[in-house]
Amino acid sequence: MSDRTMSTVGALRRSARVAPRLTRGLWLTLLLAVVGTAFQLVVPVTIQRLIDDQILAASGIDESVVLRWGAVALIAVAAAAVARRASLARLARSSAAGLAQLRIATFAHIHRLAALHVQAERRGALVGRVTSDLETMQSFMEWGGVAMVLGSAQVALAVIVMVMYGWRLALVVVIGVVLYAALLLASQRILRSAHDRARERVADSLAAVGEAISGVQTVRAYGMETTVMGRVDGALDRQFGAEVRTATLGALLFSSAELFAGIITAAVVAVGVVMGTSWGMTAGTLVAFLFLVNLLVEPIQFLVETIDQAQSAGAGLRKILGVLDTPVEIADPAPGTPLPSGRLAVSFREVSYRYPTGDDVVRAVSVDIGAGRRVAIVGETGSGKTTFAKLATRLLDTTRGDVLVGGVPIVDVPFANLRSRMVYVPQEGFLFDMSIADNVRYGRPGVRDVGVTAAFADLGLLDWLERFPDGISTGVGERGNNLSAGERQLVALARAWIADPDVLVLDEATSAVDPALEVQLRRAIERLTAGRTSITIAHRLSTAQAADGVLVFARGELVEQGTHGELIAAGGVYADLHRDWEGATATG
Repeated sequence: MSDRTMSTVGALRRSARVAPRLTRGLWLTLLLAVVGTAFQLVVPVTIQRLIDDQILAASGIDESVVLRWGAVALIAVAAAAVARRASLARLARSSAAGLAQLRIATFAHIHRLAALHVQAERRGALVGRVTSDLETMQSFMEWGGVAMVLGSAQVALAVIVMVMYGWRLALVVVIGVVLYAALLLASQRILRSAHDRARERVADSLAAVGEAISGVQTVRAYGMETTVMGRVDGALDRQFGAEVRTATLGALLFSSAELFAGIITAAVVAVGVVMGTSWGMTAGTLVAFLFLVNLLVEPIQFLVETIDQAQSAGAGLRKILGVLDTPVEIADPAPGTPLPSGRLAVSFREVSYRYPTGDDVVRAVSVDIGAGRRVAIVGETGSGKTTFAKLATRLLDTTRGDVLVGGVPIVDVPFANLRSRMVYVPQEGFLFDMSIADNVRYGRPGVRDVGVTAAFADLGLLDWLERFPDGISTGVGERGNNLSAGERQLVALARAWIADPDVLVLDEATSAVDPALEVQLRRAIERLTAGRTSITIAHRLSTAQAADGVLVFARGELVEQGTHGELIAAGGVYADLHRDWEGATATG
């Protein structure tokens, strides 16, 4: 079932399975709501008895009886307030706990999705799923959800007491309620569609604004401020239009509740007065009936108002469930086979990989990378180097063929074990908006500051670190923007060092750094790869010269392999690449 066709009730049922805390103790919450409403019904019963048995009685008013009934009504009102308050508090707590559970489940599922899927989705849309969509749901549950639970109980009990007083007049009320309910149901499809469009426009706006902020430097560099502002304005205008249409429909629906309340009250008065004697209805019964109608109409009006909010919450919830329904393409095997101890070899057996939209980018690659060997991957842009590296660490799963680590098929290795033994360092080392130390600690949570400093010392980076007055406590800014690209890579290398992996896959990033920093970066890479199995995507062939072996890719195929000297002597693809690189280095 798609997120568009799933009803709000169906979405709530699904979410309850994902987040059981939403319905924990629900039976007691509903019982308290029913008890509270039942106590409220004592008031119209009291009024009926006082009018018929006291005010209109031939014997006159007995003050002691009036006082007793008054005391009963007062106690009932107080008990109703306590029970309904307890019901409201319980529902609010379970809603908050359940939605927190749903938020965590959604966030965790996003992190289990394949990197390709996350990259293909707009970041703003995914952020919207765990922020604005869930916030809309939380707002409804904390206010509208409570009203719907209490109001439904109040309507049901009011109708039951009406039937006890006079089933004919109760039938008039029920017919009116049924007709109005049919009108509401007919309007729900239109309202639900409007809210779905509004939630989509919110996600579009978040994506447009987020992209404009993230790319602000590029926007300024190319003087595209007007174009980008036009795109953002367009997204916000579409969101505004969708929300105005939704609000207009909600307002029309809410005003219909006022009209219904007036019609049903007038109908009860008219029918009760005209048919009262023939139906055996007393003055007290009619007045009590009007009180019951008010008890029935009040929650219906409130329910109609919350229907609009419920549809908005349901639209957001369907989007969230759409994320949870996205299949996990790279699954964590359970229980799986852990990697053997000691140094690890990596083997490819007829491995091919194809992206969802295109041809194979890696074709039938077979190669053995011995334990402890340092291998460099070279090739033109688009030759399949990065895809090969991601297959080696199971950031991607092969389309065909097998990858083995330490003789174990990589698809059988539990993620926790795999990630503790293999580390992938991308070309752009992502840093979080924390200190240098906290970013390094991602490699080994819990390590102390002295251990972080030691990591930089082991990599020969203390001189660089001492440039910062606050040392490892220096804040790196959002996405590490307080540091240069090369400096971010140094922190990423320290993070990998402290993780102490057996296999290191490194997308070398030395092409865009200044010469002084490049020397430190290259020295750090040499120390990091020494003594462990490493696969390095070499953007500069000086890295390949120092490697134990070189794998040469062209058009997704492994076309050559050997040492630097062997490949130069062979005079093939690698020799041509090396000649071009030397020429570019000399002219640069």
